[in-house]
Amino acid sequence: MAVPSLSALVAQGLKAERFALLDVGCSGGLDPKWRAFGSHLRALGIDASASECQRLAAAESNPDVEYVAAFVSPRADKPVDLSAGPAAPHIMKMRDRMSFMRTREIREERLKTASAEEQFRHNAWEMTGLADPTRPVVVPDLLAAKGWTDLDYLKIDTDGIDWEILQSFDGRLAPLHLLAVQLEVNFIGDGSAEEHAFHNTDRFMRRQGFDLFRLDVRNYSTRALPARYIWPTPAETHSGRPFQGEAYYARDLIRHIGASGSEAMSVEKVAKLAAILSAWEVPDAAAELLLHYREKLASTFDVDRGLDLLAAQAQPERARPLSYRDYMARFETDPPDFYRPEGPIPLGERLKAAWRAYLSPRSKR
Repeated sequence: MAVPSLSALVAQGLKAERFALLDVGCSGGLDPKWRAFGSHLRALGIDASASECQRLAAAESNPDVEYVAAFVSPRADKPVDLSAGPAAPHIMKMRDRMSFMRTREIREERLKTASAEEQFRHNAWEMTGLADPTRPVVVPDLLAAKGWTDLDYLKIDTDGIDWEILQSFDGRLAPLHLLAVQLEVNFIGDGSAEEHAFHNTDRFMRRQGFDLFRLDVRNYSTRALPARYIWPTPAETHSGRPFQGEAYYARDLIRHIGASGSEAMSVEKVAKLAAILSAWEVPDAAAELLLHYREKLASTFDVDRGLDLLAAQAQPERARPLSYRDYMARFETDPPDFYRPEGPIPLGERLKAAWRAYLSPRSKR
């Protein structure tokens, strides 16, 4: 049977390890792409919506996936102040100027009696049944209490104190052997070292030994002149200023060869990192790993098959993609199909690019 993705191929080869995922802000459920690990998936989801956690738990078929309804905070002894709003202060001020908030105002009365699913679709999680704000959890402490000593993937997207949550992991990421982190970031602010903004997130992650492998920017129009929404619900728009986005950080084992224990990393860890990079739609970085660690990875899965899957990922326009070997050989001939033709971008090419962007991994709204 054909293997549809590198993640599925890697999952078949896992023996001593599982894919350990922590999703902070798990409303809407775990990203479906991680389900490729099947029974090798172990996950912990945390969300402030108790009703959503109950729904997810009731629908969950994997006994190694757990959902915890709780507010997250840097301090367990300080209640969460809900009156401050669901986001950082500068985000709260800025978002009121945006067109999606005007749509929220138009729909407010209907949303109050809407289903929890529709409320989440409109990012109105604060309207759902919430966890106890007087009993917040500190994520690293919760992991320790549950016996989680090894973690592959961390995602933080709470529409709130993401920056403070991330800081609670200062110095704690390396002991967890963490491979990759997915973070919601903001592109507005005044430059303060304490605000939840991309410049602070980026500096923090690089100090922890992570490199940026992908950055998605979401534009939002103002209510002064609303632009067309990208999604079926009010959120980012086709034009507008960069407002928020998604940043994807991972260990760069090629750049840090011989440093920070990169060469001592288990072969299954290396395989999982390659799967993560492929899932992020950066198959070139995954191919680098497969080539550099070919001999080690050969005991886990068919590396040539993995390279062929990555090559196919790089050729979404081909009904019958070239093998990795043929793809690389073709590149060496400097063929014209590696370039866009001179002149205006053809409509068909623009439509294909838009479709690829739509299908690319994105955070849940």
